[in-house]
Amino acid sequence: MLRHQFREGKSVTSRCLLALAIILFTPALHAQNMADHTYTSATIATGSRVYLQRCALCHGPDGGWVEDINLARGKFKSVVTDKDLIEIIHRGAGDGRMPAFNLTEEEMEGIVAFIRTGFDPDGEAVIIGNMQRGKQVFNGKGECSSCHRVQGIGPRSAPDLSDIAFKRTPAMLQRTLTRPASSLMPINRPIEIETAGGEVIRGRRLNEDTYTVQIIDGNERLLTFEKASLRRFEVSTTPTHTPTTLPEDDVADLLGFLLSLRGNAQ
Repeated sequence: MLRHQFREGKSVTSRCLLALAIILFTPALHAQNMADHTYTSATIATGSRVYLQRCALCHGPDGGWVEDINLARGKFKSVVTDKDLIEIIHRGAGDGRMPAFNLTEEEMEGIVAFIRTGFDPDGEAVIIGNMQRGKQVFNGKGECSSCHRVQGIGPRSAPDLSDIAFKRTPAMLQRTLTRPASSLMPINRPIEIETAGGEVIRGRRLNEDTYTVQIIDGNERLLTFEKASLRRFEVSTTPTHTPTTLPEDDVADLLGFLLSLRGNAQ
């Protein structure tokens, strides 16, 4: 099984590789082609130092200075593998606008690990598995597709995941699967409404302001209510799904699939 173990968490101040900006514009989608390996916290710490010295001048401390790209969030113009990143850093690109960098093997592995783990040298371990197997888990025994919509396919009763890779880091996605109560965003908390006529409606919020709330219910009805007209409006802190019971390898593969969901940039 092709997989990478990362450590993920908060952001680190970091410095130049227009290198990475160039590759982000490559239209080709490459298959993952690397052997199993583990990115330790020491490797990622090395990468943070390399980034500070070589990359941050162009990409910024947070990886987001290049338009439509955010290295820390994994936001690229196309899906890019570790091998792609290594090759572009090593060879350079853009008719000399990005020079080749002669990094040691340790430095090269470190910078890739640092980018892949969201710019954090000391977060929690995350294993990312095979995207194709993850898609099978998503549509099969994981039962994710019974609630979530992807690329126009599936129900709307849970958040659309078509571009989830731009919105969540690997660690955040893993926590959503394994410890959903700790990662539930307020807007996605289940709600229960009782109308003036006594109808009880359960669903999730799409929009809310001081006076009104818009929800989508289990039947995919889009409903808007004035809060003052409701008998009851309760927001639950309990997620709609329990921690996954999938084996670790299935969780890793599912993460691999979720991290491939980049909307129109796929």
